[in-house]
Amino acid sequence: MRRTVAVVGGGCSGVLVTRELLSNSEDDVVLVEPGEPGGGVAYGSARPWHLLNSRAGAMSADPDDPGHFARWSGAAPAEFRPRSEYGRYLRTVLDAAVAAHPGRFRLRQARATRVFPEAGRGTVVLDDGTAVRADHIVLATGGPAPARQRLGHPNYIDDPWRPGALDALPPDRPVLLVGTGLTAVDVALTLTADGRRTAPVVAVSRRGLLPLTHTVAAAPPAAPALDDCATLRDVVRAVRAAAGDAGDWRPVVDGMRPYLDRLWTALTADEQDAFLRHLARTWECHRHRMAPEVAARVVGLREAGLLEIRRGGVAAWPGLADYAAVVNCAGPGRLPGSAGPLVAGLLEAGLATPGPHQLGLAIDAQGRVVAADGRVHDRLWLIGPLRRGTQWETTAVPEIRAQARSLATDLQPGRELAKVA
Repeated sequence: MRRTVAVVGGGCSGVLVTRELLSNSEDDVVLVEPGEPGGGVAYGSARPWHLLNSRAGAMSADPDDPGHFARWSGAAPAEFRPRSEYGRYLRTVLDAAVAAHPGRFRLRQARATRVFPEAGRGTVVLDDGTAVRADHIVLATGGPAPARQRLGHPNYIDDPWRPGALDALPPDRPVLLVGTGLTAVDVALTLTADGRRTAPVVAVSRRGLLPLTHTVAAAPPAAPALDDCATLRDVVRAVRAAAGDAGDWRPVVDGMRPYLDRLWTALTADEQDAFLRHLARTWECHRHRMAPEVAARVVGLREAGLLEIRRGGVAAWPGLADYAAVVNCAGPGRLPGSAGPLVAGLLEAGLATPGPHQLGLAIDAQGRVVAADGRVHDRLWLIGPLRRGTQWETTAVPEIRAQARSLATDLQPGRELAKVA
């Protein structure tokens, strides 16, 4: 008798793990997603001017075929394609996997409200009053919500990706963005896309740092010498030295990517905390870069006075009443405060617990969720951004597709996994 795996969440992580389960196992798969699979926060609300911040050659859904997305889109591997196009690609990938394995896939277009990972078979309760029974459950719900702000503005927009959230903002009054990362860049592009804006978009963060820029042509990755690095200070010194020798920091940052999780787990808890307090934002600016076309648009907006980047504490920001709206563009918050309803329910019931530094959920080495009492759930798995904390590099397609392949392999009958108490 075939087993059933329920995948909760149909964004990028959910599509990639569903594809792997259909292609590399005999299991039936039930995908629980209230919207259209393949969208999610990253791709579902993207507009034509929102580009991927990775090149087409890095975005294949298939670990065995790195050029798949580039061929599908007709792009050169070095191109930066629209995010909405990537959402269509993910839907095509899912459709192809379903067609290749008839009779093994069901889509439940409902929202999961509760998950019960019992010892025998798990249960996913849906908001339409029904439930899905499954031998295994994979949580693919995306990362924590953005850090919430308490600013008291009458037009505070907590979710800029909500359809229509930015449509009614007047172009002749300034808008304040809380955050200066990639989300803030996307929102600024949207607010200025029609050419009618006359008042500035002001983006503010504690350090006032924008993401840095990709080069038009990619250089081969060049990893620094890390074997003798015993501390965080050693790693920083090695990276700076390698960047100086290379003449460009980008190949060095890209070359570190395969080693980031090993480096992260080798740090002490105090070193991880120091990295998060002092270096994480600088690292993110170098690691998650803007496409050259986006960066050129940002430069043009700043030169025209339509985008201002400021540094300072948001809570004490002067003249909030002068802004037509305050838009939350902050990065992901910490758990449990920024947990979505489904994850919050798991935390409240003790079925899950926050992982290191409250960046995600606690998991074991295979990605199984750890309960508050330290038990590892044999039937409840996690993929994607909520692994952060235990892992570091867990939000981009190459790492998520590798997680999906490993998870599908580990789920196979007879596979011996470590029992961690």
